[in-house]
Amino acid sequence: MVTNNYITMNGNRFTKVEEEFIKKYHKHDVKENQCSSSLVKHIKAPVHLVWSLVRRFDQPQKYKPFVSRCVLQGDLQIGSVREVNVKSGLPATTSTERLEYLDDDEHILSMRIVGGDHRLKNYSSIVTVHPKVIDGRPGTLVIESFVVDVPEGNTKDETCYFVEALIKCNLKSLADVSERLAVQDRTEPIERM
Repeated sequence: MVTNNYITMNGNRFTKVEEEFIKKYHKHDVKENQCSSSLVKHIKAPVHLVWSLVRRFDQPQKYKPFVSRCVLQGDLQIGSVREVNVKSGLPATTSTERLEYLDDDEHILSMRIVGGDHRLKNYSSIVTVHPKVIDGRPGTLVIESFVVDVPEGNTKDETCYFVEALIKCNLKSLADVSERLAVQDRTEPIERM
């Protein structure tokens, strides 16, 4: 559904630019027993700074508040596996995750959960980071999408709501950390031509 400058997909509203990025980079093969969604966050910090946090598959705890510890097996490269310890309060303690794709030029990271003591089966996500001018300064548009199996006893809506809540928390934390670093960096305003 299109209304003025916004498009609604899966119940979420996106600008036309955001929708184009989602269509181009966030393709998931969603099966009948799965749910999928895309979330957007505008961050008042330059792309290079935000990407420097997102791309660190080996250190998600730098901005993900539910991660207490991460151990990467081997070097940081496509196919690398990390063991993540989750802070108490969530219905899990560990997650085993594999880096599926990492592109430093296009700012794309994709990962898949391959194990752990949680109910997120066949979970995969894609995160893209795009330059955006916000209040006359270099900013960033971050889009994160996912697909996951709906656990037995839950509905698609319940599953999407739970995962979206986790991602929103992570994106808010990413914004907080990035914007704090940007203030220290004192990025200059972009001159209008």
